Amino acid sequence: MKVLVIGSNGQIGQKLITLLHESKQHTVRAMIRKQEQSKAYEDVGIETVVADLEGSVDSIIEATQGCDAIVFTAGSGGKTGDDKTLLIDLDGAGKSIEAAEQASIKRFIMVSAIQANHRDNWHEHIRPYYAAKHYADKILKSSDLNYTIIRPGILLNEPGTGKVLAESNITNGNIPREDVARAILFALDEPHTYKKEFDLIAGDLAMPEAFQKI
Repeated sequence: MKVLVIGSNGQIGQKLITLLHESKQHTVRAMIRKQEQSKAYEDVGIETVVADLEGSVDSIIEATQGCDAIVFTAGSGGKTGDDKTLLIDLDGAGKSIEAAEQASIKRFIMVSAIQANHRDNWHEHIRPYYAAKHYADKILKSSDLNYTIIRPGILLNEPGTGKVLAESNITNGNIPREDVARAILFALDEPHTYKKEFDLIAGDLAMPEAFQKI
């Protein structure tokens, strides 16, 4: 399966691209916003394509050509304003979903946020971020794509353990970014994750067992 990763400069995106590149089952294309961002990937043999989530849907469609799946792990970042959250986390996600539909790419994995589906549990100081994730997830669920929505807990930069808890309603918890990337890789062709959404935190189960319980 050839996978387009949208959000290739984010920490999860970078880890996922490395895992896909090392995988025997998949190949990867990293979507970048500027040509100068390509060198680090191309120096290690990873394909890149330039497209901007604030640009046209057509440019994203062009970036998807030849791919079988899309992973959306882009984010505006904590240092930008609510305007960028709206344009990247919501509209950028919506454009990517449109592009997948128009390019006839069925498999789509969305990296969301823990409890984004429950307004009462949104963190007060980042409510616009949660609103963007909430409605981006709704757009994906209303599409005809074979989606998986992964809602990770608080993200950590410590080494992953490969063990997680994946359930439909986890109210809090944390998880290493490395394990989120591993979960995306595992979910790509795992039928138990098809047309499903779930929260994901560090846990006691290896991913094959954890995902069987979704």
